Amino acid sequence: MSKILNPDICVIGGGSGGLTVAATAAAFGVDVVLLEKGKMGGDCLNYGCVPSKAIIAAGKHARSIIDGKKFGVFADDPKVDFEKVNAHIKDVIAGIAPHDSPERFRSLGVNVIEGEGIFIDADTVQVGDTKIKARRFVISTGSSAFVPPIPGIQDVDYLTNESLFEQTVRPEHLIVIGGGPIGMEMAQAHHRLGSKVTVIEGFKALGKDDPEMAEVVLKRIREEGVEIFEGTKVVGLKKIKSGISVKVETTNGESEIKGSHLLVATGRAANVHGLGLDEAGIKFDRSGIEVAKNMRTSNKRVYAIGDVAGGFQFTHVAGYHAGLVIQEILFRIPAKENRNIIPWATFTEPELSNVGLTEAQAREKHGDNITVLRWEYAENDRARAERKTEGLIKIIADKKGRLIGISIAGAGAGEMINMWALAVTNKMKLSHVRGYIPPYPTMSEIGKRAVVSHYGPITSKPLVRWLIGFLRKFG
Repeated sequence: MSKILNPDICVIGGGSGGLTVAATAAAFGVDVVLLEKGKMGGDCLNYGCVPSKAIIAAGKHARSIIDGKKFGVFADDPKVDFEKVNAHIKDVIAGIAPHDSPERFRSLGVNVIEGEGIFIDADTVQVGDTKIKARRFVISTGSSAFVPPIPGIQDVDYLTNESLFEQTVRPEHLIVIGGGPIGMEMAQAHHRLGSKVTVIEGFKALGKDDPEMAEVVLKRIREEGVEIFEGTKVVGLKKIKSGISVKVETTNGESEIKGSHLLVATGRAANVHGLGLDEAGIKFDRSGIEVAKNMRTSNKRVYAIGDVAGGFQFTHVAGYHAGLVIQEILFRIPAKENRNIIPWATFTEPELSNVGLTEAQAREKHGDNITVLRWEYAENDRARAERKTEGLIKIIADKKGRLIGISIAGAGAGEMINMWALAVTNKMKLSHVRGYIPPYPTMSEIGKRAVVSHYGPITSKPLVRWLIGFLRKFG
């Protein structure tokens, strides 16, 4: 006979968003069941953010040996033991895994069931021989690597983010299909670790970012030796003795690129299949589950968060969604997603980050009623001392001086965007930034200097000068 559970909340998927919902609900004493058919921690811990940043860190250490010459520090060329690089990646994952483990969440009061949950009707999920009838369900099943139907792909060996970090032998020549954040991060990291790397992008590399800022990053990656082909379509794949042959097409015709390994980094596909969504009356399409601004699906009992809900596919967005859902389910306080306050970062070197509107988006929305401020890293003393002078900050404000978008390309951009995300979230103005004091010498001064430059023309206004002269007469 089937066992029936009646928890207050049933969470399907033990990734970042699902774990946050489960832990928070349990902390308030709410009866919650968490279902996970694979590894706890989801894609981020096991195949995404964590291992990718670990290999990027290894690549930075290799590059620092080369860059040491600028500082008068000399060493032999870096020697990379790729098996030990892989061991470093595994060690980082292992160090975090206990925090996301079934044992820890059970200790928090969460009923963790390791199995695949499937909706069998609008208010029931089945996992094994257990049926779960919860007051509310939260789907947090994430996404998987999207593999396009390239002719010949079924006949060749290829890597995705789910297999890339299992490699213990350095790829001789890594061909990357896809010039988005994942593709460019992995291209630079592997090149720094000794691989020849070629990136093939159908449109523009880092095409979702401000083109001016993206070019700062792409220029550096090209200078380090990564080949980047933009506006290039992959039309065929073939296995050859040395590895793989990629046939590409441009406006100049067809050509062939040969390599030892192939990484497919062409985006993500929401994990919607096999959940019984049709049986539950939950609408979905290729991009994911359809949700309202409060993350509720077409089935009023069910919410969807994170990658599976479409939109921005970042770990921190899943956490943000989790907070909205907790607000709705536990406290009955209406919640509404605001994508304008969500920051993102690409962890190449230099880094690339953004919050709010890009310049193009701001002009489309506000026309010419915006202020665009820039300041170069090269004008910052700390950047000079560190020899990290590539890049700039771009600050966009509306006609009232309210901050509506910030982009940073340069060293530490992923950390620097935090303050600006807070400013955009709280609808702060240029005048607020003008009044704060950054410590010297830090790269965060770059943003302050950009804002102060906005007020420079005031010094030459006749009325202001007259007022200063008038006040001087009083001693």
